[in-house]
Amino acid sequence: MQVEIWSDIACPWCYVGKRRFESALASFAHRDAITVTWRSFELDPHAPPTHEEAQPVLLARKYGTSVDEARAMNARMTEAAASEGLEFHLDDVKVGNTFNAHRLLHFAAQYDLRAVLAERLFAAYLGEGASLSDIETLVALATTVGLDAAAVRTMLASDQFADAVRADEAEAQSIGVTGVPFFVLDRRYGVSGAQSPATLLSALQQAWDEREITAPTT
Repeated sequence: MQVEIWSDIACPWCYVGKRRFESALASFAHRDAITVTWRSFELDPHAPPTHEEAQPVLLARKYGTSVDEARAMNARMTEAAASEGLEFHLDDVKVGNTFNAHRLLHFAAQYDLRAVLAERLFAAYLGEGASLSDIETLVALATTVGLDAAAVRTMLASDQFADAVRADEAEAQSIGVTGVPFFVLDRRYGVSGAQSPATLLSALQQAWDEREITAPTT
Protein backbone atom coordinates (compact mmCIF):
# COMPACT_ATOMS: atom_id res chain seq x y z
CA MET A 1 0.00 0.00 0.00
CA GLN A 2 1.26 3.45 -0.87
CA VAL A 3 1.35 6.42 1.48
CA GLU A 4 2.15 9.81 -0.02
CA ILE A 5 3.14 12.71 2.21
CA TRP A 6 3.07 16.29 1.03
CA SER A 7 5.26 18.52 3.18
CA ASP A 8 7.59 21.51 3.22
CA ILE A 9 10.93 21.66 5.01
CA ALA A 10 9.95 25.16 6.18
CA CYS A 11 6.94 23.76 8.07
CA PRO A 12 7.55 22.90 11.75
CA TRP A 13 4.36 20.84 11.92
CA CYS A 14 5.58 18.78 8.97
CA TYR A 15 8.60 17.63 10.98
CA VAL A 16 6.37 16.83 13.94
CA GLY A 17 3.98 15.03 11.58
CA LYS A 18 6.86 13.06 10.11
CA ARG A 19 7.88 11.83 13.55
CA ARG A 20 4.28 10.96 14.50
CA PHE A 21 3.75 9.08 11.26
CA GLU A 22 6.95 7.13 11.84
CA SER A 23 5.66 6.18 15.28
CA ALA A 24 2.34 5.06 13.82
CA LEU A 25 4.04 3.08 11.07
CA ALA A 26 6.30 1.32 13.57
CA SER A 27 3.16 0.04 15.32
CA PHE A 28 1.40 -1.01 12.13
CA ALA A 29 1.27 -4.77 11.61
CA HIS A 30 1.71 -4.48 7.84
CA ARG A 31 4.44 -1.84 7.90
CA ASP A 32 6.72 -3.87 5.64
CA ALA A 33 4.08 -3.67 2.92
CA ILE A 34 3.91 0.14 3.03
CA THR A 35 5.70 2.28 0.46
CA VAL A 36 6.16 5.88 1.57
CA THR A 37 6.55 8.57 -1.09
CA TRP A 38 7.39 12.14 -0.14
CA ARG A 39 5.83 14.92 -2.23
CA SER A 40 6.86 18.57 -2.59
CA PHE A 41 4.81 21.45 -1.24
CA GLU A 42 5.94 25.06 -0.73
CA LEU A 43 4.17 27.07 1.93
CA ASP A 44 5.35 30.22 0.17
CA PRO A 45 6.46 29.52 -3.41
CA HIS A 46 7.02 33.24 -3.94
CA ALA A 47 9.37 33.67 -0.99
CA PRO A 48 12.69 35.38 -1.74
CA PRO A 49 15.88 33.35 -1.31
CA THR A 50 16.33 34.94 2.11
CA HIS A 51 14.53 37.46 4.30
CA GLU A 52 16.47 40.22 5.99
CA GLU A 53 14.08 40.27 8.95
CA ALA A 54 14.18 37.76 11.79
CA GLN A 55 11.72 34.87 11.90
CA PRO A 56 9.69 36.22 14.86
CA VAL A 57 9.19 39.52 13.01
CA LEU A 58 7.98 37.73 9.89
CA LEU A 59 5.74 35.44 11.95
CA ALA A 60 4.20 38.41 13.76
CA ARG A 61 3.44 40.11 10.44
CA LYS A 62 1.93 36.94 8.99
CA TYR A 63 -0.52 36.53 11.86
CA GLY A 64 -1.05 40.21 12.64
CA THR A 65 0.29 39.98 16.15
CA SER A 66 3.18 41.33 18.22
CA VAL A 67 6.72 40.05 18.06
CA ASP A 68 6.44 38.97 21.70
CA GLU A 69 3.38 36.88 20.86
CA ALA A 70 5.22 35.44 17.86
CA ARG A 71 8.02 34.37 20.18
CA ALA A 72 5.42 32.80 22.46
CA MET A 73 3.99 30.93 19.45
CA ASN A 74 7.51 29.67 18.73
CA ALA A 75 7.84 28.52 22.33
CA ARG A 76 4.59 26.55 22.12
CA MET A 77 5.66 24.97 18.84
CA THR A 78 9.04 24.12 20.34
CA GLU A 79 7.32 22.42 23.27
CA ALA A 80 5.15 20.36 20.92
CA ALA A 81 8.25 19.34 18.98
CA ALA A 82 10.11 18.39 22.16
CA SER A 83 7.32 15.97 23.03
CA GLU A 84 8.30 14.10 19.85
CA GLY A 85 12.01 14.20 20.65
CA LEU A 86 12.77 17.10 18.31
CA GLU A 87 14.85 20.17 19.14
CA PHE A 88 13.67 23.43 17.56
CA HIS A 89 15.28 26.88 17.67
CA LEU A 90 12.64 28.75 15.72
CA ASP A 91 13.76 32.25 16.64
CA ASP A 92 17.00 31.46 14.77
CA VAL A 93 15.37 30.09 11.61
CA LYS A 94 16.63 31.72 8.41
CA VAL A 95 13.38 32.07 6.49
CA GLY A 96 13.68 31.73 2.74
CA ASN A 97 12.68 29.91 -0.41
CA THR A 98 12.74 26.09 -0.26
CA PHE A 99 12.40 25.33 -3.98
CA ASN A 100 16.02 24.17 -4.38
CA ALA A 101 15.70 22.03 -1.27
CA HIS A 102 12.72 20.29 -2.86
CA ARG A 103 14.68 19.76 -6.09
CA LEU A 104 17.45 18.24 -4.00
CA LEU A 105 14.99 15.86 -2.36
CA HIS A 106 13.88 14.62 -5.78
CA PHE A 107 17.54 14.14 -6.70
CA ALA A 108 18.10 12.15 -3.50
CA ALA A 109 15.15 9.91 -4.33
CA GLN A 110 17.18 8.43 -7.19
CA TYR A 111 19.48 6.93 -4.56
CA ASP A 112 16.71 5.99 -2.11
CA LEU A 113 17.90 8.78 0.19
CA ARG A 114 14.95 11.13 0.09
CA ALA A 115 13.59 10.30 3.53
CA VAL A 116 16.97 10.46 5.24
CA LEU A 117 17.79 13.75 3.50
CA ALA A 118 14.42 15.19 4.48
CA GLU A 119 15.23 14.34 8.09
CA ARG A 120 18.58 16.11 7.79
CA LEU A 121 17.10 19.20 6.14
CA PHE A 122 14.33 19.50 8.73
CA ALA A 123 16.83 19.33 11.59
CA ALA A 124 19.17 21.83 9.93
CA TYR A 125 16.48 24.37 9.10
CA LEU A 126 14.36 24.19 12.25
CA GLY A 127 17.05 23.41 14.79
CA GLU A 128 20.39 24.65 13.50
CA GLY A 129 19.67 27.93 11.75
CA ALA A 130 20.74 26.66 8.32
CA SER A 131 19.78 28.64 5.24
CA LEU A 132 18.27 26.20 2.74
CA SER A 133 18.41 28.77 -0.04
CA ASP A 134 22.22 28.73 0.14
CA ILE A 135 23.66 26.32 -2.42
CA GLU A 136 26.80 25.42 -0.50
CA THR A 137 24.75 24.73 2.63
CA LEU A 138 22.56 22.34 0.64
CA VAL A 139 25.64 20.66 -0.82
CA ALA A 140 27.17 20.22 2.63
CA LEU A 141 23.97 18.79 4.08
CA ALA A 142 23.55 16.43 1.13
CA THR A 143 27.02 15.00 1.60
CA THR A 144 26.22 14.06 5.21
CA VAL A 145 23.67 11.53 3.93
CA GLY A 146 25.99 10.08 1.29
CA LEU A 147 25.30 12.15 -1.82
CA ASP A 148 28.19 13.24 -4.00
CA ALA A 149 29.04 16.92 -3.56
CA ALA A 150 30.01 17.54 -7.18
CA ALA A 151 26.86 15.85 -8.50
CA VAL A 152 24.67 17.82 -6.12
CA ARG A 153 26.34 21.11 -7.05
CA THR A 154 25.91 20.38 -10.75
CA MET A 155 22.26 19.51 -10.30
CA LEU A 156 21.52 22.64 -8.29
CA ALA A 157 23.20 24.79 -10.94
CA SER A 158 20.70 23.43 -13.48
CA ASP A 159 16.91 23.38 -13.55
CA GLN A 160 16.82 19.61 -13.08
CA PHE A 161 13.82 18.34 -11.07
CA ALA A 162 12.06 21.71 -11.24
CA ASP A 163 9.30 20.03 -13.24
CA ALA A 164 9.04 17.27 -10.63
CA VAL A 165 8.53 19.79 -7.84
CA ARG A 166 5.90 21.67 -9.84
CA ALA A 167 4.16 18.40 -10.72
CA ASP A 168 3.87 17.48 -7.03
CA GLU A 169 2.48 20.91 -6.25
CA ALA A 170 0.02 20.78 -9.13
CA GLU A 171 -1.18 17.37 -7.97
CA ALA A 172 -1.62 18.70 -4.45
CA GLN A 173 -3.80 21.47 -5.81
CA SER A 174 -5.82 19.03 -7.91
CA ILE A 175 -6.71 16.88 -4.90
CA GLY A 176 -7.46 19.83 -2.63
CA VAL A 177 -4.35 20.00 -0.46
CA THR A 178 -4.23 23.48 1.07
CA GLY A 179 -1.96 22.83 4.02
CA VAL A 180 0.73 20.42 5.12
CA PRO A 181 1.55 17.85 6.28
CA PHE A 182 -1.01 15.99 4.21
CA PHE A 183 -1.09 12.20 4.06
CA VAL A 184 -2.74 10.30 1.21
CA LEU A 185 -3.31 6.60 1.94
CA ASP A 186 -3.73 4.21 -0.97
CA ARG A 187 -5.25 7.04 -2.99
CA ARG A 188 -8.40 6.49 -0.90
CA TYR A 189 -8.04 8.62 2.20
CA GLY A 190 -6.52 11.98 3.02
CA VAL A 191 -5.35 12.93 6.50
CA SER A 192 -4.56 16.59 7.07
CA GLY A 193 -2.23 17.91 9.72
CA ALA A 194 0.21 16.48 12.24
CA GLN A 195 -2.31 14.10 13.77
CA SER A 196 -1.48 11.88 16.72
CA PRO A 197 0.21 8.52 16.12
CA ALA A 198 -3.01 6.82 17.22
CA THR A 199 -5.06 8.70 14.62
CA LEU A 200 -2.55 7.97 11.88
CA LEU A 201 -2.39 4.31 12.88
CA SER A 202 -6.17 4.08 12.74
CA ALA A 203 -6.15 5.64 9.27
CA LEU A 204 -3.50 3.17 8.09
CA GLN A 205 -5.53 0.27 9.43
CA GLN A 206 -8.75 1.48 7.84
CA ALA A 207 -7.12 1.99 4.44
CA TRP A 208 -5.50 -1.44 4.68
CA ASP A 209 -8.71 -3.20 5.71
CA GLU A 210 -10.74 -1.65 2.93
CA ARG A 211 -8.00 -2.45 0.45
CA GLU A 212 -8.22 -6.10 1.51
CA ILE A 213 -12.01 -6.10 1.18
CA THR A 214 -11.96 -4.65 -2.33
CA ALA A 215 -9.01 -6.68 -3.62
CA PRO A 216 -10.03 -8.97 -6.50
CA THR A 217 -10.33 -12.64 -5.67
CA THR A 218 -8.87 -15.44 -7.80
